[in-house]
Amino acid sequence: MGQNKNEQKLREQGATPFAQTYFHGTRDDLKVGDMIEVGFNSNFGQKKNAKYIFLTATLDAAIWGAELAFGEGRERIYLVEPTGAIEDDPDLTDKKFPGNPTKSYRSTRSFKVVGEVTIWKGHPTEQVRTMKEHLERLKDQGINSLND
Repeated sequence: MGQNKNEQKLREQGATPFAQTYFHGTRDDLKVGDMIEVGFNSNFGQKKNAKYIFLTATLDAAIWGAELAFGEGRERIYLVEPTGAIEDDPDLTDKKFPGNPTKSYRSTRSFKVVGEVTIWKGHPTEQVRTMKEHLERLKDQGINSLND
């Protein structure tokens, strides 16, 4: 019960220089104050309405999110605050990746956009191409995300 009061207190404080920073990589054009919510087409997988939305505590994972996202828009990375509980992303925390090394999480609750990272360096083109090919092979093999 004490943890819920602490979580509520943290949410009421808003962003501080010492609060956990979370990132969300996408191709969507958002503004500070916008809410990222479930129910829209996902950035990955089968392009169906997403049951979850995702955030990460590492800039590298957010860069992958932006680079691998569907769409033609510019790759973007937003600073976000979750409005509710978050949990480990099971696609990145199975036996291949014990723990949560990418610090990737999911939620059914919305995230508030509080800023944008405008200067970042993406992965080499060949590395992104290889990752996209790997994801396509998994899809062709019927190996789907645990998040669909």
